[in-house]
Amino acid sequence: MAQDILVLNSGSSSLKFGVYAPDGGDEKAWLTGSAKGIGREDGSLTMRSADGSIDIQQSHVMESQHDALQHVADALHEHLGQPLAGVGHRIVHGGPHLRMHALITDKVTQTLRDAVQFAPLHLPQSLALLEQAQEIFNDVPHYACLDTAFHQTMPARATHLALPRHYAAEGVVRYGFHGLSYESIVSSLGHDLPERLVVAHLGSGASLCAIHNGRSIDTTMGLTPTGGIPMATRTGELDPGVFVYLMRTGGLDADTLEHLINKESGLKGLSDSNDDMQALLQRSDADAELAIDIFCTAVRKTIGAYAALMGGLDRVVFTGGIGEHASSVRERICQGLEFLHVRFDVIETQEEKQIARHCRTLLTESI
Repeated sequence: MAQDILVLNSGSSSLKFGVYAPDGGDEKAWLTGSAKGIGREDGSLTMRSADGSIDIQQSHVMESQHDALQHVADALHEHLGQPLAGVGHRIVHGGPHLRMHALITDKVTQTLRDAVQFAPLHLPQSLALLEQAQEIFNDVPHYACLDTAFHQTMPARATHLALPRHYAAEGVVRYGFHGLSYESIVSSLGHDLPERLVVAHLGSGASLCAIHNGRSIDTTMGLTPTGGIPMATRTGELDPGVFVYLMRTGGLDADTLEHLINKESGLKGLSDSNDDMQALLQRSDADAELAIDIFCTAVRKTIGAYAALMGGLDRVVFTGGIGEHASSVRERICQGLEFLHVRFDVIETQEEKQIARHCRTLLTESI
């Protein structure tokens, strides 16, 4: 009986994947890899097995996610020793009508298409990749694992926006994201899970979550993954008057505004460069310093706010590319938080493993 689950986790210029097998009540990745540099000349495909018998590093020019998935599928076809049991997909946003992980059916696919306006930068790409994956792996079930599902435990005071109530009925509420990452941290902590925990998922997309007894009670991202703290190219929270000003004085329409707040702002806008956090840390100019200072201050302020929300903190965990690898950023964030007397840790996020867990559960329920 087929047991392996393939997990696909797509980014703007990358496609991570893993093949998971059941292991003592949990999931173990026996094969992992990624296609990087999609759309660039320096594209690459890597794939490694846990036992070291497979170790592939190839240069590939991959023009699109579609092209990258085909390269991944070809490599898997060559090296997989048995058929798959299912394929799991990370889906950023399911909109107001898809809030739990689910078997992908025609109805679920249509629900995702109807939700595109909630995540116009993410869902079209995810839907295109899903369609192609269903064509390539056409004899197994596919599952949608939602980044929003973990935050369904947030109380109304955290989900509702201060707008006329009929907007909430239309789905204009705070959903929260990076839920699969937060779930993986909760799972990693296991018996060491504290009562009052803040997790800071800091990467190109960045957010924080207040977790009380293992349940999300507040998070920084809201209706879309643009809200919250400033990110690599996203603004984070803005005074709504900024949008009115830009529309009135600059004549910006919705599409132009969307591009501005998602692609040209954040660290990129503040530093006037495409430098990532590691590159900014190597610079010594005022623009780079300001960008780093604004980012670190926003994270520090949020940790303090969540301490107030939960009546104190027991632990803060950093994860994500910046959270795990930029020690100087972590140090700057923690400066001034000594009064909390809290434990700070770094834990690797395992989104793909968390997706495999949800897929296994859904597979078991369908038997």
